[in-house]
Amino acid sequence: MEEQSYHVEQQQTSKKATTSLVLGILACVIPLVGFILGIIAVVFSKKASNEITNQQLDGHGLAVAGKVTGIVGIVLNALYFIFLIIVIVTAILAPAPTYPAYY
Repeated sequence: MEEQSYHVEQQQTSKKATTSLVLGILACVIPLVGFILGIIAVVFSKKASNEITNQQLDGHGLAVAGKVTGIVGIVLNALYFIFLIIVIVTAILAPAPTYPAYY
């Protein structure tokens, strides 16, 4: 009986797609810096999608997930920044506490 050897060639995954996903996840977790990471994740996702189409690589799902997590990270950090501004303005504009005079 002869043994048959099958060689399955695995398609290479786009490193830009993986980078996009990692940056998108970090954008959701790290406050303030995450806004910039989210923008970078969306840019890498777009580049990864073009690379996947042109070079017929694997990783389309990673690129889409990177784009989604990047956008979510941008939105979360924008909301966090707005909340921080509101808290600071409220603290500045709040009237000074008055204490009763004890004689």
